[in-house]
Amino acid sequence: MIKLSELQLKEVIVVQGGRRLGYIYDLEINSSTGYIEAVIITNKNKQHIFGKAEEYIIDWKQIVTIGLDVILVQYDDGEV
Repeated sequence: MIKLSELQLKEVIVVQGGRRLGYIYDLEINSSTGYIEAVIITNKNKQHIFGKAEEYIIDWKQIVTIGLDVILVQYDDGEV
């Protein structure tokens, strides 16, 4: 079992191309089942005009592997 605080220390990387998305900020949990539905990632290096960090929502099924230092995901937003 892994804690959210441990997940938040791992950088999220896209498998296709090696793009760095950022770090996990929060989780979406299904209240009926208790299972994680998605992870919310923020990239503080990319901020919008009003100072809000760019966010990505990655479905739990898109996570390829959780390693010691990084989390590899399959993600395509047209920029990769």
